[in-house]
Amino acid sequence: MELPSHISEEHLPKHIAIIMDGNGRWAKLKGMVRTFGHENGTKTVRRIVEFSARIGVENLTLYSFSTENWNRPKFEVDFLMKAMLGSLRKEYKTLMDNNIRLNAIGNLAQLPERVRKELEYVMDQTKNNSRMTLTLALSYGSRDEIMHAVKEISMLVKNNIISVEAIDESVINKHLYTQNLPDVDLLIRTSGEQRISNFMLWQIAYSELYFTEVLWPDFTENDLLDAIASYQKRERRFGKTSEQLKA
Repeated sequence: MELPSHISEEHLPKHIAIIMDGNGRWAKLKGMVRTFGHENGTKTVRRIVEFSARIGVENLTLYSFSTENWNRPKFEVDFLMKAMLGSLRKEYKTLMDNNIRLNAIGNLAQLPERVRKELEYVMDQTKNNSRMTLTLALSYGSRDEIMHAVKEISMLVKNNIISVEAIDESVINKHLYTQNLPDVDLLIRTSGEQRISNFMLWQIAYSELYFTEVLWPDFTENDLLDAIASYQKRERRFGKTSEQLKA
């Protein structure tokens, strides 16, 4: 796909993560129930996933369901789980047609068995796809992820498999849910909220952050391009000075 002239194909973010926020407010503005917003948010997911693959994004991670979301009203949680099951079955062909590999991060054991099994099936069937990796953060919380990693590493130390001195960033990365993913280059949050909400706190240490007032069901391909254009205008220094980068 040919990108607009103001977008550089050579400098696309390799990993984009999106906090998809605003489904409930979008529905409320239309005088509808929250589940109506989730239904339309699912349509946006399909468009953005397909578009991201077409323009050359290598990794796309979507914050689909947080550990805190389990505290929502039961009817809404049940609807979201049912919608997830339906989407996995419905979008399997889309993933195959677009050569997209499905991945998932989070405490997946908490998911209903039917959802977990369908998720595992689709991940297995798409494991050899190579155009883009789509990661769904499900029952995911970054603090939960970090605690999980600390416990695993602590057991290695306790059993004399590694020493305390051997613990570095690579060891920690190896025990995170995202162990097979690169760090996030661009983090997008829709709906105007400007907070991270317990999402990939370790992985976004040097990410560029982009906040938009657009509610998720209204988020378009052009909105994604606007976020990428903003990303490409920024100087990513990683602690260095501008002079060092230019040199």
